[in-house]
Amino acid sequence: MSPPFRAEHIGSLLRPTSLLDRRRQFARGAIDADALRAAELAAIAQAVALQQEAGLALATDGEFRRRSYHSYFYRQLGDITPDAVGGDAAGGEAQGLGGRGAQPTAVVKSKLKWTKPIHVDDFKFLRSLTQAVPKITIPGPCAVHFRGGDAAVTAHAYGDVDQFWDDTVAAFRCELHALAQAGCTYVQIDETAFAKFGDADVRAALAARGDDWSRLIDRYIDVTNRVLADLPASLNVGMHLCRGNRGGHWHAEGGYDAVAERLFNALAIAFFLLEYDSQRAGDFSPLRHVPKGKRIVLGLVSTKTSEIEHKDELKRRLDAASRYVDLDRLSVSPQCGFASVAEGNPITPQAQEAKLRLIVELAREVWGTS
Repeated sequence: MSPPFRAEHIGSLLRPTSLLDRRRQFARGAIDADALRAAELAAIAQAVALQQEAGLALATDGEFRRRSYHSYFYRQLGDITPDAVGGDAAGGEAQGLGGRGAQPTAVVKSKLKWTKPIHVDDFKFLRSLTQAVPKITIPGPCAVHFRGGDAAVTAHAYGDVDQFWDDTVAAFRCELHALAQAGCTYVQIDETAFAKFGDADVRAALAARGDDWSRLIDRYIDVTNRVLADLPASLNVGMHLCRGNRGGHWHAEGGYDAVAERLFNALAIAFFLLEYDSQRAGDFSPLRHVPKGKRIVLGLVSTKTSEIEHKDELKRRLDAASRYVDLDRLSVSPQCGFASVAEGNPITPQAQEAKLRLIVELAREVWGTS
């Protein structure tokens, strides 16, 4: 079988308390890097076992070696902070309960350059632990620009925005080729920008900095297609879209209507993993633009709350979506990861496991396989 699977999960998992404790010890100099890495590897092995016991056909490392889903990757490319809030790198839980969180911004203090594989060792370790398909998640190539615009690009490091895009494309292509060469067959790009263009507040913020949101869609599709051009046939690349997922909070709301036709048709992605766990994501009608050769993973289960969804309601939602995309081209997943930053969402480990099992049970009842 090849991705996407009928039962998917987006990538990140709740970090064990013991791992968070070891990371704090490392930060204050109480343990060395080797001790921290040993704790990470032990926790990853437990995470892989959890996914296997839940019945998933894929396995991630839970993103246990990352502070956030995208900061680790970009930090390997230079002095790049994709998620600054108030001038500092975002971390911890957002304040309040479940509302709109502050939209992070990007700071670019150096040119981007790929100098060595970023996630190849992560893939090799995953492969050593499981017979499931190892899934590697990476941030989208447009994340930094979306959060900072041309101004962030030219503030310190670049005099030419086109050079920034050339460097970004080159870096991402190097990493994808390195993963493919190592034997990786499944990569998920987490590109949250596309899902946020439907939000009026986001559009207003983009306009205030001088960006036309519709033109940005076209630019981001072009950049992503340059990244994906002529990749090895063995590498399956999907794209995850959501509207923010930090500490149970979100950064945008609004359906996929503004981007659907261009996104599903012009972007050279074979399958999309879409947030669909709340009314903030809109209805399923934009799926009418999905061409026959592409597949959709519906993120129907929320990682923002411990409340367990009802299977019958999930089946009704699958039936509603199948009016636009044939059931045979659909899969199910949570709407996002369980811990897009290390501190995680306000959900219990027990609920996390129950939701993973629910997705597998739902897939087996609907399609006969997970």
